[in-house]
Amino acid sequence: MIVFRALLLGWLDLLRPRILTLALTGVALTILLFVALQSALFWAVRSLVPGDLSLPWIGTLDVGSALSWGSLALFPLMGFFLMAPVAAGFAGLFAERVADVVEEMHYPTRRGTSLDFLDGLLESVAVVLAVLAVAILSLFLTPVLGPLAPLLLFAANGWLLGREFFQMAARRHMDEPQATALRKANAGRVTLAGVLVAVALVIPVVNIAVPLLAAAAFTHLFHLLSGSAGQGSRYPRG
Repeated sequence: MIVFRALLLGWLDLLRPRILTLALTGVALTILLFVALQSALFWAVRSLVPGDLSLPWIGTLDVGSALSWGSLALFPLMGFFLMAPVAAGFAGLFAERVADVVEEMHYPTRRGTSLDFLDGLLESVAVVLAVLAVAILSLFLTPVLGPLAPLLLFAANGWLLGREFFQMAARRHMDEPQATALRKANAGRVTLAGVLVAVALVIPVVNIAVPLLAAAAFTHLFHLLSGSAGQGSRYPRG
């Protein structure tokens, strides 16, 4: 199946030194970001919550300290709901470089043109906000939907991530209307690939490299769907 072939090729590309270097950079940035978020939450709780609370029969409790250390338990929850928007943000930094390497190695006769930096940045910001909105909505609906909440998160993020990564890959070769038409013509495959990427985002350690996997895999997916592995592309850039 084309989707699984594209993902497999993307995983293999991650092991290549030029992309592995980007992956290690992404690992460092992701860890630093989540440590910074957790540290900010820790010190915010410690600063805003009153220090001591006297209770009958129990004595004095250091509430601020207890809650600040207890906030560390939110770290896995933060990772689950925020990994997708963080991944989307890092994708904007590395996607073009990954696509360049992938096309240089696999499709040398059909290399695309990198997007304008501001254009790519605006697209990345838009998808980060959209994915973050889905994450927040899923978080609030979890008590109501129960086990259905993760399904909503995966489905919505799968569609959003699939749309963003495929558009990034396609617009290296064609104008936006053509890229959108190709994506809509293959909506099922693009969404399936996005859902698989969204699922991988909740796997510890693996999820840190997922943005680069997605950039590589969707570059392959574009070429496989457009038939542009050779010189006779059906979708020449306008």
